[in-house]
Amino acid sequence: MKIPRKPFGMMAQIYRKVLPNVHRELDMWKEKAEAIPDFELRKQALASIRTKTFHCEGGSIYSLLAKENYQKVIRFIVAYQTISDYLDNLCDRSVSLDPEDFRALHESMLDALTPGSDLKDYYRFRDVTSDGGYLADLVRTCQDFLKSLPSLKDIQPALHELAGFYCDLQVHKHVKQDQRVPRLKDWFRRHQQKLPEMTWYEFSACSGSTLGIFCIVSYAASRHNMKDLAIRLKESYFPWVQGLHILLDYFIDQEEDKQGGDLNFCFYYESEEIMMDRFNHFIEQADISISNLPDKNFHKMVNRGLLGIYLADKKVAKQQQVRALARRIMRKAGGAGMFFFINGWLYRRFKPSV
Repeated sequence: MKIPRKPFGMMAQIYRKVLPNVHRELDMWKEKAEAIPDFELRKQALASIRTKTFHCEGGSIYSLLAKENYQKVIRFIVAYQTISDYLDNLCDRSVSLDPEDFRALHESMLDALTPGSDLKDYYRFRDVTSDGGYLADLVRTCQDFLKSLPSLKDIQPALHELAGFYCDLQVHKHVKQDQRVPRLKDWFRRHQQKLPEMTWYEFSACSGSTLGIFCIVSYAASRHNMKDLAIRLKESYFPWVQGLHILLDYFIDQEEDKQGGDLNFCFYYESEEIMMDRFNHFIEQADISISNLPDKNFHKMVNRGLLGIYLADKKVAKQQQVRALARRIMRKAGGAGMFFFINGWLYRRFKPSV
């Protein structure tokens, strides 16, 4: 099985190999979620699968880097992304807005990357009956796969660093509204010296993606020596590729977040022109950062795929100004970006529901 180098080859493998396996895994987790005893936990688990299927579909594209082991990697990616989406829902709908609660919940994401780590009571700061072992089963699924990797020790430092950024972000951005920006700014200042020039809200966006984790794990599934490559992958994906990913996510959610009063990092740009300049900068830097990686054509297609598939979302069509800006971004994406845009547009309108 060859890693795809051209858009048509990539889409063929996505439709034939990736998406059917993703939906099989999600069907299994949906069945487990339906058996959760606690009403609120059950509601949020099912909602995370129903409304965020796209996250698992997109993340699982990286399984193609695992070659013949792609099915095992899809099981890991779907489980890990489902933890992420489920916890995001729990934090978004939290009444207490307690950072200790958010930190405890997200310990599961670090434990999932640490085979042999004892499972904890991740709900210990909230009043719930039981999730029927749902979150623990997701964590164990990730652990069971990772412990089979011969290069686990090589990749764990990079995985933990990226997951640490992700978990910190989830804590800071979900606390009481008047505490969010001060906490995020303080967090940024603690890391600023090690970062290229960017703002606190761009750093937050770079931290909010799981793509780097999925990329590293996928390579590790087909390679024995990952020590140097894991570092190169982490430094290539963080900050630029991950930042591009999450900025696009927030870009298409602007109207929804305005209505809901939710934090959106695109709101902090001083003008639309500055935001467009920075988007172009992230696109350029994302391309540069992956240019020396193995399978660089694959990674560049992912960058173009991010642009095309996000901007094909139905939310864009409903926001006049966002739609106009999206057209400007698509011009930067070129022919490959347009190819993925058309595929994304068709898929999102005709795909079967999970």
